[in-house]
Amino acid sequence: MSELLENNINNNNNSISFYERVKVVFLGEQSVGKTSLITRFMYDSYETSYQATIGIDFLSKVMSTPDRTIRLQLWDTAGQERFRSLIPSYIRDSGVAVIVYDITNSRTFNRIDNWVTEVRAQRGEAALILIVANKTDLNDKRQVSISEGETKARELNVLFVETSAKTGTNVKKLFRKVVDNLPKQPNDESLRKEFEVRLNETNALIINADKQCSYC
Repeated sequence: MSELLENNINNNNNSISFYERVKVVFLGEQSVGKTSLITRFMYDSYETSYQATIGIDFLSKVMSTPDRTIRLQLWDTAGQERFRSLIPSYIRDSGVAVIVYDITNSRTFNRIDNWVTEVRAQRGEAALILIVANKTDLNDKRQVSISEGETKARELNVLFVETSAKTGTNVKKLFRKVVDNLPKQPNDESLRKEFEVRLNETNALIINADKQCSYC
């Protein structure tokens, strides 16, 4: 998992925030709703017209817990076979893999093992993996039961949640589950101390600049 210091300067109060940065890669077959889940989370909206992702798309959003502030870097990968060769390079430095299937299409569920194998081939046990059963708004067309999804997640030792990008059901829960289950890195405290040093240095520069301006 990649974590670093990021300065976020607010023009109104010159505040600086400490962020952990985590790469979250979305994986799964074509048309399972990867882009729709990200769009619902980012903008609370849903596009009714389908447009396939070409290559890779990238967005980011900050989430907080009582003791952490995390910038999630959301990487939306194409499910089409012609882009499959690109995906390992995007998995390689990810902290989280979200593997999505469509509950109305058992073929997309049957590919879950392959996706988990691909993630572990690139990241070993270093990446948090979450299986997402999407399109619960189409429950009358369901081909994969909740218990099948839960059983698969237990077998693979990964997290599981059912969602609907269309209605927004459990989409926030999905990302909250990601943040709540992210392991803390051993160097978290050293990063925070480094941040505090930078903050003190920045404050000193601001004070010094203010003093100089008072003589202008």
